[in-house]
Amino acid sequence: MILMNDFKVEPPELHQAMLGAASRVLESGWYVLGREVEVFERQWATECGVAYGIGVGNGMDAIEIALRSLGIGPGDEVITTPMTAFATVLAIVRAGATPVLADIDRQTALMSIDSARRCITLRTKAIVLVHLYGQIRAMDAWTELCAARGILLVEDCAQAHLASLNGNMAGSFGAAGAFSFYPTKNLGAVGDAGMLVSDDEALARKAGKLRNYGQSVRYYHPEMGLNSRLDEMQAAILGERLKWLPEFTTRRREIADAYLSGIDNPLVKCMAVPESPQAHVYHLFVVNCVQRDKLQAHLRTHQVQTHIHYPIPIHQQESCLNIARDPLGLAISEHHAATCLSIPCHPQMADAEVDAVIAALNSFSGE
Repeated sequence: MILMNDFKVEPPELHQAMLGAASRVLESGWYVLGREVEVFERQWATECGVAYGIGVGNGMDAIEIALRSLGIGPGDEVITTPMTAFATVLAIVRAGATPVLADIDRQTALMSIDSARRCITLRTKAIVLVHLYGQIRAMDAWTELCAARGILLVEDCAQAHLASLNGNMAGSFGAAGAFSFYPTKNLGAVGDAGMLVSDDEALARKAGKLRNYGQSVRYYHPEMGLNSRLDEMQAAILGERLKWLPEFTTRRREIADAYLSGIDNPLVKCMAVPESPQAHVYHLFVVNCVQRDKLQAHLRTHQVQTHIHYPIPIHQQESCLNIARDPLGLAISEHHAATCLSIPCHPQMADAEVDAVIAALNSFSGE
């Protein structure tokens, strides 16, 4: 089976470096918010082209803490997309704000700026812009909209590690960027981990308190925080994996280029090409097919694993049926959820496996 991810075939040198990092932490005797976290926070902030990185427990917490650090809470509305992991909306709710869902663009599955405009009210305080599948687009338009309307921009970069546009990295365009380092992400830990990044010193200071019970100095809690601390083991391992991220990203783009040039089945539609080569890091390579379930079964018979990201848009989840949304509806999101299919695009894929996936897709007849 050609897998969506295959950590077992990663370079042996990387595995040895990860073991060395783990041993280093064990030998240090310091496991939470120590030197390894401080080093990785600086490393990742530098990669993102910003001044500050605050390591937290996971990507959802990174969004919640970013919003709370910006003063967003009860009575405030935050616009985002229904085509995202549930964590995006849950983070808004946990911050005390009200999520409002805008529809997506048909060609990219990213949030539609026209739909977002329709969602803006006097209570709108922020937009959480999800860089879905690893792509960033039209950032000038988003930053101009937010500046003109006095809205804060928070980037959900959970799938967009090292994506850049016009020399600016994902996470550097808005007031804050939120990253997940879940194991399957392009830069993944061996457990849950996350980080928020920003150029705003005040935001970084407040986020550093919120992640640690709202504590300013030990045992002094001027505000209610939460327990969301990046631990030393994950930080040390992420530091080693970061050294391989550029190479792994290049390989993902090579595979995506092969798919874009090789898939020629009229029943299978690839997403739009990126705005520039560096603007997409292909955390996922997604195709659309009206007969999606048949295509998935067909690929399974050809030993190709697939996943659906995401089969149920947020507004159709049982807990979100009454969630606020674009007054014109979310029809494009619903269509995308019914037709999207993620195919393997991980950096350990061999050329022969890429060719096999292309051949399997091109042989699909819909029957």
